[in-house]
Amino acid sequence: MDNQKNKKELVKHIHENKGIIFKICNSYCHNKEDREDLAQEIIYQLWKSGKTFHADQKFSTWMYKVALNVAISFYRKNKSATALVTFKENLKDIEDNNYENADYENEYERTRKALQKSINELKELDRALMILFLEAKSYKEIAEILGITETNVATKISRIKDKLKQKMLNFNN
Repeated sequence: MDNQKNKKELVKHIHENKGIIFKICNSYCHNKEDREDLAQEIIYQLWKSGKTFHADQKFSTWMYKVALNVAISFYRKNKSATALVTFKENLKDIEDNNYENADYENEYERTRKALQKSINELKELDRALMILFLEAKSYKEIAEILGITETNVATKISRIKDKLKQKMLNFNN
């Protein structure tokens, strides 16, 4: 197979699985500019490491592995940098996080937002585990993507679920 055909296949696969990029960017970045930067970095790294993908692998599994590694590195790098946020952005964040106003949101939407907020507050690896778990990935796939054992995946997911249940109970009280 020639190199040009490989590049076209890679672009096709990335396009077919672009939802993975959106989910990861939304889980690791809170503002639009960071999401756009992260998406570009993920696509760049997918392109750059395209030759490491083997046809016997599931493309989405390989893509998750690359995208999550990029997102975790991006998050760690940007977490240590001090960002200047304008008052207008702070005001919008306050409005977005105001779960008390039942006139604007139904109970389901409030609960979903609280759960997403709780997931976003998890450590990087735990957040990656929950993203993959919520995508209905098998423990085997999650272990392969994150480079940990299936037993470790099961244990961590169980602990994270308990932690999230507790947070949700506190939210509903």
